[in-house]
Amino acid sequence: MLPGVSPHRPTPEELAALLLFPLPNAVLFPGTELPLHIFEPRYRAMTERALAGSKLILLGRLRPGYEPEYHERPPVFDIAGLGRITRDVRHADGRFDIVLTGIARVRITAELPPDEPYRLVRGEVLEDAPSAGSLAIRAWETKLLELFQGLRPHLPESVRDLDALAAGATTPGERIDRLAASLTADPDARQRMLEELDPAERYCLLVAQLAEFASALSLDTAAPLN
Repeated sequence: MLPGVSPHRPTPEELAALLLFPLPNAVLFPGTELPLHIFEPRYRAMTERALAGSKLILLGRLRPGYEPEYHERPPVFDIAGLGRITRDVRHADGRFDIVLTGIARVRITAELPPDEPYRLVRGEVLEDAPSAGSLAIRAWETKLLELFQGLRPHLPESVRDLDALAAGATTPGERIDRLAASLTADPDARQRMLEELDPAERYCLLVAQLAEFASALSLDTAAPLN
């Protein structure tokens, strides 16, 4: 876990009524941090409720085509990232700046009646599935390192150290989540990795993403990755 993050898992009571924050392109991985600016009135009310209670917010990615229903309750992907507010700043005009720290993958099982301006859902925590084995993970890690060596000069300074990006991880699943959060910008790819419960398969997906980056660079090696 990141420094200062409680290992507390959500209780059945908390999972029965999770505050849902739907966003178009944001994906929260366990063990990673996501800064958010809260300005819409309904989500200010959501944040007030979270801070007064468990500090838990479920970050759900809106499915494509949400635009006509944005101010209502458009569909979100079933798998979302559950986070706890670990830092918050309340502005005089009612806006918030918060940091969500991911603590679990959650499957949304039902949406609760619209009795509040914000959305509430019922969910269940998803655990990593047994992987294909340490040999498979080591093989994907080796491939990832090979690709990363070539990509490093074209990456921003802040993401050039894999061990620093994965700091605090104690399992292969935790390590690949931290790496995916830092090295994958495409929202669809991030969502696929969030939904994948096998750490070896998540390694495979990240390697595929890095291979695409490397292929693009071979066409124009002067173009940095941003």
